Amino acid sequence: MAKRYFDLFEDVYIPNRWALGSPLDEGNQELRTWLFERGESAHLSGHTRIPLYAPGKALDFSFVAGATIPVVHARVAAVFARLAPSDVQLIPVEVSGQSEPYVLLNITRVVKCIDDEASDEVRYVTPEHGLPDQLGGYRSVIGMRIDPTRVGDAQVFRTWGWKVAIIVSEAIKEALEELGATGPKFKEVTGPSTLSAEERTRNRKSRELLETAATAREAAWRTLGSLDKEVFMPIAMSGSWPGQRQLWSVIRREAGRTLLVTHGLSDPFIERLEPSVGFGLELALEVDAAVKDISKGWPLMLLERVADEVAGHEHVRESVKAGLFSMEVSGKGMPKALVIGEGRVAVLLGVASRSLPGHFSTPYGEVKLVTVKALLPSELAYLLQHGAEGQAELARRFVELGEEHLSRLRRKPVA
Repeated sequence: MAKRYFDLFEDVYIPNRWALGSPLDEGNQELRTWLFERGESAHLSGHTRIPLYAPGKALDFSFVAGATIPVVHARVAAVFARLAPSDVQLIPVEVSGQSEPYVLLNITRVVKCIDDEASDEVRYVTPEHGLPDQLGGYRSVIGMRIDPTRVGDAQVFRTWGWKVAIIVSEAIKEALEELGATGPKFKEVTGPSTLSAEERTRNRKSRELLETAATAREAAWRTLGSLDKEVFMPIAMSGSWPGQRQLWSVIRREAGRTLLVTHGLSDPFIERLEPSVGFGLELALEVDAAVKDISKGWPLMLLERVADEVAGHEHVRESVKAGLFSMEVSGKGMPKALVIGEGRVAVLLGVASRSLPGHFSTPYGEVKLVTVKALLPSELAYLLQHGAEGQAELARRFVELGEEHLSRLRRKPVA
């Protein structure tokens, strides 16, 4: 009977779950994550700490931010120590706010076993990608299948050429399930693909549509500043966004400014499986500071809440496309300077900018770039009193003062 193996990953759909940050050394400096993804033992000195990226329900199995590096409870580590002692390095770590013992699970075994023909789709790194150290490896692996005859005695390993994947034996899967460990999920990578030829074709086309749109947006973002690839913001799945995924990008601008943009409102409608610009817009919020921890700052929080309204309501989208538009969103967790008495925060969308384009091009059509300007309470009162004329007058005053679309907490109100 052929052995069965499973892709091991984290369950991101657990309600109110925590999210872990990147490993830190004794000096509070981030450790290079590649140390733990290359399939070799890591040589560390001193204490290792795992901060929380977002607080929530503690799990027995989680990945650190932006990498497939497991941090596991000691009882999960004991399973690997018992069943796969030659395949792992167990590194004790301190998880912020936890008195329970945790371990960084470094997988030290690499096996060349991906079955290219049986997998749904594989793409390879070519010279055109400019990655000479990865040449011949995999650029992407979709619907992975492995050849179990090539695995040998390995119980847990990373796959050669595609080391982001962690594969475990059926014995380890069953042991973790019997333990009742929270956090891990499994997907079988042995046996025939479960997809039909039609499903493979559909999935391939949807990926191509989304990748083309994302590449065009990234090209537009790079014209506005330095696109920050170091920032990790988990992808959230959302049926209200055209591509059913919430994405964000961070752009570092001149004078230490930080520009946050939505990165998916102009995705093609994935269910239709045809080229489009989705809602035909993306949102941009710029602040006058070099925001270091994007995930904990009010700018992303505000942009997320505005994006939820735009994605969820057609009348809001149509109004935003037509010109200036104001709205209120929840002020929970927002700076006091922005919150009105009812616990809300107001924004003005569509203020023209001399440093940001009003549109950008993609292969699927033009996309409107809509600015999001945080308003002070007195400015909202002015809007409520004067309506559409008040919106236009506020926008004119912002431009006159050189503020335009920029959101700042420490400024004098213009009304």
